[in-house]
Amino acid sequence: MSNERAKADLADLLDTVNTHMRSIADAQRQRTELVASATASENRVEVTCNADGVPIDIVFADDIDDLDYDEIATAVLEAAQDAAAAVAKKADELIAPIRKTRSRLPSLSSIVADLPDLSAKVPEPERASFDSPAVRKQERPDRAQPWSVSDDD
Repeated sequence: MSNERAKADLADLLDTVNTHMRSIADAQRQRTELVASATASENRVEVTCNADGVPIDIVFADDIDDLDYDEIATAVLEAAQDAAAAVAKKADELIAPIRKTRSRLPSLSSIVADLPDLSAKVPEPERASFDSPAVRKQERPDRAQPWSVSDDD
């Protein structure tokens, strides 16, 4: 490959990377505006979550007093989890075109000889559990628990 050809290929790649970075920045800005709402307990509870899955609004229907406190708590959790899942899906849909473009870009290891493929070493993020700490402890009693201080210590 000639030096001029390599320079042209590199210039094209840099242009593609710059365009990709602008797309990522745009998607990140759009993501911050995402919200999703969900209802539970026959629409008596509505929770709206922001793009981070954090509840930003909770609305109770006029007939909320038909439920006891435990039912209200369960309904709030259910609606919040559903809203968080919905907003996460919206975020995934927003970033899907970026992932597709990224998959078409050459890896640095394919450009620079003997450079390891670092992308293969990056772990995939894990989704946080929607279970309460008590339920998590019941599901994994043999697993070491995080250090904490309690009245029993």
